Amino acid sequence: MSAQVIDGKAFAAKVRGQVAEGVNKLKADHDLVPGLAVVLVGEDPASEVYVRSKGKMTVEVGMKSVEHRLDADTSETDLLAVIKSLNEDASIHGILVQLPLPKHLNEDLVINSIDPAKDVDGFHISNVGLLGTGQKSMVPCTPLGCLMMLRDHHGSLSGLDAVVVGRSNIVGKPMAQLLLGDSCTVTIAHSRTKDLPDVVRRADIVVAAVGRPEMVPGDWIKPGATVIDVGINRLDAPEKGEGKTRLVGDVHYESAAAVAGAITPVPGGVGPMTIACLLANTLTACCRANGLPEPEGLTA
Repeated sequence: MSAQVIDGKAFAAKVRGQVAEGVNKLKADHDLVPGLAVVLVGEDPASEVYVRSKGKMTVEVGMKSVEHRLDADTSETDLLAVIKSLNEDASIHGILVQLPLPKHLNEDLVINSIDPAKDVDGFHISNVGLLGTGQKSMVPCTPLGCLMMLRDHHGSLSGLDAVVVGRSNIVGKPMAQLLLGDSCTVTIAHSRTKDLPDVVRRADIVVAAVGRPEMVPGDWIKPGATVIDVGINRLDAPEKGEGKTRLVGDVHYESAAAVAGAITPVPGGVGPMTIACLLANTLTACCRANGLPEPEGLTA
């Protein structure tokens, strides 16, 4: 068996196209332009690249893009003041504070200062609670992207056995809630789960989000299962030259692809969907703020 490759890059382009159509419709019918504000504190190189990419794609789909770049030694008071001004700005529908923050800043306090209706990362405690109780919420972008790809591949997920390997607040826990919402039977497993290989082996859907390179080998995968690999890990690649690295997921791709029915690659799988879903969430937030119907297929 050779698994079907789920092309996250192509799927993300499709989602961005749907978002652009929704933005154009809002402009034409209601003279509304969704606005996304990104706040970056400090000069973390990976965050810089990510913020630039977000800004570029926000403009490409026709949205208003705002960036606030603050010094690494910015005080908590000053950061909270920026967020307060964005909460009160009617032209901004989505607010994202780029993580990680410098160590002197309290991430929980900062995230929970964002208006939950504008929390397009879905990290605010109110959105966590709403998602956990099956109510309308802003959904974290990475799990939402995984759900979209699973729905596209399977159609209905009802009754399927799903195992989420990883219990983080950002991916593992919300992913489990989304799968429950689509009527899967869900197990959250992790590095300390007893008989972890056997637990994973029974799953029709495996979502690996544990943050350990190539932790899940092919002999853990049920033949024909769908594997969503959220992990992005950088390993040394001396075969490419001195100091070179390669990206791998939490799943050993070659062995898993020989057994699975479908699999996401790394890179080019889940990663591109995260920004696409951030844009989708901003469009959804704009529609909700103005009492308009939400775009179909772009949220849970």
